[in-house]
Amino acid sequence: MASPSAPGPKLQKAMVAVDESEFSHHALEWALRNLAPTIAPPLLVLTVQPLLPLGYVSAASFGSPLGTPVVAPELIKAMQEQQQQLSQALLAKAKQICAQHGVAVETMIKVGDPKEMICQAAEESKVDLLIVGSHSRGPVQRLFLGSVSNYCMHHSKCPVLVVKKQE
Repeated sequence: MASPSAPGPKLQKAMVAVDESEFSHHALEWALRNLAPTIAPPLLVLTVQPLLPLGYVSAASFGSPLGTPVVAPELIKAMQEQQQQLSQALLAKAKQICAQHGVAVETMIKVGDPKEMICQAAEESKVDLLIVGSHSRGPVQRLFLGSVSNYCMHHSKCPVLVVKKQE
């Protein structure tokens, strides 16, 4: 039996990356159920806004004369605002889930390629553990769509826990 003065488990600084998928929220729930006593507060929750696909927007604007903006600034601003609202909603849901488990949370939003930004945020925040969900894509889908969790496992400077949702 441990003595009352014996130190408890070392608390880890952890980050969970979330997106709009059920898989990332499952990873957050799993981490809260299984790792909460070992996580140093606050738990960091990150979402990444992908760069706007302006190539698709500008392709529709080929008829514009030279020297005119290809994409209307108002359209870009509206798309950025929509992404910001989606990110805020994702983080609000994550905060609610953490509150239900009594876990303090700090949220952050990054903009860029999700897989690269997740690894960068984990390094900048000096986390001990990065937690991501898995979309359970097959090998062909991973080949064409890529895998954020696979990228993080190979490029993160800290350990990565990939949580797969049981079917």
